[in-house]
Amino acid sequence: MSTHHSLHPVSPGNPQKQEEPRDDSTLDVLLRPRSWEEYIGQDRLKQNLRILIDAARKRGETPEHILLSGPAGLGKTSMAHVIAREMQAEIRITSGPAIERVGDLASILTNLLPGDILFIDEVHRINKTVEETLYPAMESRKLDIIIGKGPSARIIQLDLPQFTLIAATTRAGLLSSPLRSRFSGGAFRLDFYSLPDMQRILRRSASILGVTLETPALERIARVSRFTPRVANRLLKRTRDYAEVHGQGVITDAMACLAFELLSIDDMGLDAMDRRILETIIKKFGGGPVGLHAIGAASSEEEDTIEEVYEPYLMQLGFLERTPRGRVATELAYQHLGIASAKQKPLLS
Repeated sequence: MSTHHSLHPVSPGNPQKQEEPRDDSTLDVLLRPRSWEEYIGQDRLKQNLRILIDAARKRGETPEHILLSGPAGLGKTSMAHVIAREMQAEIRITSGPAIERVGDLASILTNLLPGDILFIDEVHRINKTVEETLYPAMESRKLDIIIGKGPSARIIQLDLPQFTLIAATTRAGLLSSPLRSRFSGGAFRLDFYSLPDMQRILRRSASILGVTLETPALERIARVSRFTPRVANRLLKRTRDYAEVHGQGVITDAMACLAFELLSIDDMGLDAMDRRILETIIKKFGGGPVGLHAIGAASSEEEDTIEEVYEPYLMQLGFLERTPRGRVATELAYQHLGIASAKQKPLLS
């Protein structure tokens, strides 16, 4: 057995012995996997990362910088925490929008200790000036600081400790080529989860929360969870709340159905905004093609939210297509919404 299997032995534990969680943020921490064994799904990605980490450990080095991309809610932050635990390293967490100035980045980097992990979420939103300062820090572990202004300004170069940058993004296409090239050895994409993996994730979460979840309800929640663990855990908590208020605390299939009806979630996992986006494209723009700006204006939703949150799942289901001219609703979308398409409408005599 490789040594890292025993570094952080963690089990879901007995829910009865846990303190009662106070809010959803506390629950999210409890539900986050703490080891490779607890991290369900993404098997090929885990294999690649384990090799990368084990090889670095044998050489006595820190692993290469790692880029994790993929739709929101698939477990990029959880993966970063697991990597840190497997490396027995401290993880420092920030986000692209939070690093507004070069001084902010300098403060973060100079406070790192040897072997630390720096996790930057939403790295595609990092300031370009800050990004350029990050390049030498990643490549040669040097930080250039300009002191003074004008002709008297001078550059001081600081040595940084060995560290690993883990960056996460939902929009890999927005990364600049120079930044993307710095992750040439460790760029990985997380994919949507399979239905069996979603069921395993829900069983684990129900065990941690101490929730009684009947098999038909588990299967229903897994089906409407958009193949996304974050959504699955959110729906599990909401159905648990509904079962506690309107039932005996047991999540049955009937309770799950009533909870989803209240949440406006249909059998395919589409919520009210998903349907509004599709109906906007179909009813206001003849099924498309239509630009993202027009969809956002007509549906009263932010363009970034449509592109990062709603589009990936609609495309995964085959309800939406991207073309050079814009978004197009597919025949499957018409069928799901019960709207006759141009192909189905009878010709006038």
